[in-house]
Order: sequence, then structure tokens, then C-alpha cells
Amino acid sequence: MTFSKGINASAATLTKLRTGDSKCEFSGMCVTCLDGCPGLCEIGKSSVRSTEVIYPQPFGKTTSASQKDYPVDYSHFNIMGTAVGAIGIEADSNKAIFPAVSLETEVGSNNKIKLDLPIVVAAMGSTNVAADNWDHLAAGAAISGIGIAIGENVCAMDPNVEIKNGRVVHSPNLVKRVKDFQNWYNGKGFIAVQANVEDTTLGVQEYALEKLGVDVVEIKWGQGAKDIGGEVKLNTLERALQLKSRGYIVLPNPDDPKVQAAYKDGAFTEFERHSRVGMVSQEGFMSRVEALRNAGAKHVMLKTGAYRPADLARAVKFASDAKIDLLTVDGAGGGTGMSPWRMMNEWGVPTVYIQALLVKYLDKLAAKGAYIPPVAIAGGFTLEDHMFKGIAMGAPYIKAIGMARSPLTAAMVGKTVGQAVKSGKVPPEYKKYGESIEQIFVTADELKSKLGNSFDSLPVGAIGVYSYFERLAQGLRQFMCGARKFALEYVSRDDLVALTKEAAEITGIAYVMEADADEVEKILS
Repeated sequence: MTFSKGINASAATLTKLRTGDSKCEFSGMCVTCLDGCPGLCEIGKSSVRSTEVIYPQPFGKTTSASQKDYPVDYSHFNIMGTAVGAIGIEADSNKAIFPAVSLETEVGSNNKIKLDLPIVVAAMGSTNVAADNWDHLAAGAAISGIGIAIGENVCAMDPNVEIKNGRVVHSPNLVKRVKDFQNWYNGKGFIAVQANVEDTTLGVQEYALEKLGVDVVEIKWGQGAKDIGGEVKLNTLERALQLKSRGYIVLPNPDDPKVQAAYKDGAFTEFERHSRVGMVSQEGFMSRVEALRNAGAKHVMLKTGAYRPADLARAVKFASDAKIDLLTVDGAGGGTGMSPWRMMNEWGVPTVYIQALLVKYLDKLAAKGAYIPPVAIAGGFTLEDHMFKGIAMGAPYIKAIGMARSPLTAAMVGKTVGQAVKSGKVPPEYKKYGESIEQIFVTADELKSKLGNSFDSLPVGAIGVYSYFERLAQGLRQFMCGARKFALEYVSRDDLVALTKEAAEITGIAYVMEADADEVEKILS
């Protein structure tokens, strides 16, 4: 088993080794470091560009995820099927067919929010790659009937935001992001506005609740990609000064005349904007939840990252006490628009491990009769088998799977292909399907029937998002049909087996050679 030791070369940081695969396993350096090399690896490039090499590149154009090979991941579990019966439908071969599987789910404590699919697009914040594709992603989420969250720092990063007495009173960017979803809302799913330390100080969520018709907000403790605040790159001195004046940490300090001179001389071309880390307390959390509800929030959610087990326990307990409407737990190894690359690989509790702990903690609360919040698990999920495993391993608590990078990929590809088709330049890969949007996007006719005349104004990337989710939905229905579970509420932990003893020990999922042992004995006796 390799743990991806000493990653000193990666496409994420645009670095490589001079000696190719010949490297020192621990340090990741070339086995022979040559005097005269221009510095292809992370060490060499860092000697020239310093802190720039901490982050995945190029900023604003890519999303990234960990390369680390964790000892146990979801591939170490297999999905079980059976040849008998059906749960949630009549055990009739003419009725128990996979299109009959229901994927509807709901979140919320008292006021339920129904979702057509068990998917929540985890928050997309102020990074360029999110902003540049948001209209496609949000519209795709809305027409698919799922949840999506607007991430941190959107208002303060808005060049045209209006701030009075330290509070946001108008943000064109946030208005647009909300409307990009609301314009296509079909009665299912939700749009949530997330807040970090700076957003809370600026009153972003109160503004969204009072002025934008938003009724779902999400408190952010962190994410699986990093254990510090969010960061972005700023490519002008004016922008750096603006963000510094709005309370952010900006490096190097744009107020320093020497830094200004160095920037103007071309010594560097980008500033870094960083958010602060939060300071969680139960009293503070309960107070914030109450304040948001008093401000008009019908649903208050919490997202936490891949912190140490005690922090997961806090998230679970606080969410229970406050009757939170959705708790999203994001494991390490997921994705980011811009997080420190080494941190993404070497920090936090990986998703399988954090989900195993999550189930233990929720079981403890359930045994005491406590309120159990609906839960979404996130951290690297992209395809239907991942979804089934995430739901089954966390049954009966998991109501949705959190995703970010993969829906954004669907939006970007859908946008790229769709715009090319509309301009008459069909990509060679898709020419075999035809020349029009309707011929190339297999779900286009279905969407035209659903949306009528408004189809023509749908952001073309939204077709990509919808198509991707439809693929996930059919694939998930097929897995569930094979397990003879015809609604999500019937999926259970024994629908999985662990392929190794270690995977079984960590999660409590039965080892494949020991699964069904009691039933087997009865059958053979």
C-alpha cells in the first residue's frame, strides 16, 4: 500500500521530477539532484516562486482533489444484491423493475424540503472557476430538483457591493447567484447561503434572508480540503487594497509602500486573500442559530470539515441540540477551487473513516432518544456506486450525498460543448451524434418538453448538469433494484460488504466471508 509519500511533483502544482519515476520514496525528490537543473520539482520551483507553489495552479481555471492513496476507501467495499424478494414494492418481476425505484428524499427538521434526487451541491464560493460557471450549475441544480449552496465570501468579493455601517446592503453578485437558481426552481430542492467569519460580520445571511427571498442558510465550520479559511488570488493592487479594507487578510500587505513598489516593478503579479478561522463554542453556535431563525430562516444547516473526532462529535451534538435541518460532513480527499496542495493530501480524516465515526456518534445519540438531523456525506463522491455506498454505510441517517467538483465538471463541459455547437464548431468527439444541441445532448428533448419555450434561455451548461444527474439517477436505481430496495429509506448497512478485514474493523460493515452467516446456517440446515 502506498501513501503517496513525498509528493514533490504533481500536475496540480505544475511540477515534475527530472528523473521521472525514479525518486526517493519518502522525500519524493529525484534520487539524484543535479547541480544545473532549472528546478522542475516543487522544491526547485519553490526556490524561485516561494509561496505561489503552495497552491494548485492555474488559479481560477481548475478544481483539484487529493492524490493521496488512503489505506481504506470506498473501493474496499462491494454492493450486495439478492435473488429474492423486494422491499418497497410488490415482489413481482413485472413491477419490481429499476425505473420503479424512488430516489426522492427530504431534509429539514419540521418543515421538510423535498429533493427529487439525493444530491446536494456543496457550497461554491468566490473562486473564479465557481463564479464563471455558476449560472450553468445553479440552473442545472434547480431543474434537477436538488439542493445547492452559495459559498463563502461572495459578497465581500463583489467589486460593486454596498456596505453601510459594516453590513452588506446590496450585492449584485449575490443577487445574481440567487436568481440563477430561483429562475429555474421547480418546487423541489433549495438554494442556501453559506457564511464564514467575514460573511457573518458583514451580515450576509441576514441580507439574503431579508432582501433576496432566501429562506435556507448554512453555517460553515470548514471543509474537507483544508483546515484554514478560504483563499483566492488577486491580480491587481487596487483589488488587494479593496479586499484588505473589507477586513480580509491579504498577503503580501498591499498597504506597505515597499510591497506596492515591488508589485509595480513586476516582482510578483498576484496577491493572496485569506479568510479567518472560526472559533466554535456551543453557546455561540446556539445563539447564531437562534439569530438566523429570528431573521427569517426557515431552515438552518451546518457544514463541517474533516477535523479531529472531537470536533465531529461537537458538530453532531450541536446539530442535534439546535435541531439543525441538514448536517453536511465533508471528508478529506474531496475537492477545492484553491486550497494548499500539501494540506489537501496530508490533513484531515478521510471520508470513509469520518463516516464510520459519524455513524457511531449518531447511534449514541439515537440510543438516547435525541433528535437526529438529516445528514449529507461529502468528500470525493462522483458516481452512482459511490452514492450507494455513502448512503448504505451511513444508513439510516444519510439523506443526501454532497458533491462539488463533479457537478462543476458537468457544467463546464456542458458549457464548452454547448457553446461550440451553437457556434457551428461541433467538437470532433461529438460529431457522430449530429450538429444540433438536440442531437448531441441526449436529454435535450426531454428538457424541451419539461421547460417549453424557456428551454432556449436555459444556460447550456445546465443541460450538462441535468444529463450528468440523470446518469447518476439511473445508475443508482439499477444498484438499488439489484439489492431489491425500491426507495432510499430501505437501503441499509448490510447492503454492503467489506473486502478486507481492516475495512470491516474500521466501519463495522460485515467482512465478505462472514456476511449472512446466520442465514446461511439456517438455509444449509
